[in-house]
Amino acid sequence: MEIVGIGTDIIDCLRIGRMIEQYGDLFLTRVYTDREIRYCQSRRRAIEHFAGRWAAKEAILKCLGTGWRRGMCWTEIEVRNDPQGKPQVHVGGATKERAQQLQIADIFLSISHCRTYATAYALAVRRS
Repeated sequence: MEIVGIGTDIIDCLRIGRMIEQYGDLFLTRVYTDREIRYCQSRRRAIEHFAGRWAAKEAILKCLGTGWRRGMCWTEIEVRNDPQGKPQVHVGGATKERAQQLQIADIFLSISHCRTYATAYALAVRRS
């Protein structure tokens, strides 16, 4: 496998909590998919999980070398957990098109969080 890009991000969990408190469902549905919202809301410390997914989406776009541009939107990137809890990346729309342009075969993702911060690291690879 060949590394195409890496990305990392860190976010203050309180910042995400304030955004949710201030904008409610408007913020949630703009940034997260329905599946992500259900997952995070089912967790004991939901804000930390929302923050982790925010950091993951930022890290994924960084590893694609794009940032938030070219018609991409937050909900085109979805973070799901496999049965063992490992985060999996699913992309659609312009984000998927960018990944296809780069011939990305997979994006590996790691997310960590505590009450204060959430961080994520993404690694995009293509088959050699």
